[in-house]
Amino acid sequence: MNTNTLKTSLRTLILLAAITMVAQGAAAIDPAGASDGDGYTAIGAGIALGLAAIGAGLSQAAIGSAAVGMLAEDGSKFGPALIFTALPESIVILGALPLFL
Repeated sequence: MNTNTLKTSLRTLILLAAITMVAQGAAAIDPAGASDGDGYTAIGAGIALGLAAIGAGLSQAAIGSAAVGMLAEDGSKFGPALIFTALPESIVILGALPLFL
């Protein structure tokens, strides 16, 4: 991975994380007098989950190819490869939290 691709990926990840945090904040807001069927909380939760899934997918694309390359060179590193491949899924789990709050 060259330097420009790494910088672009990092900037994209930071941007998606910021948008996800804003969407989670929008999902958490309960304005005075709002009914339960307002819809803004559902929109905020949907944006948070969607952007978290996109961010996890983008990160797993790079991590998965690197893990396959690592396993091709040394097959004994299956455990770390599996951990690094599954790690971005925690982003989706955190993005799904507004759905249950």
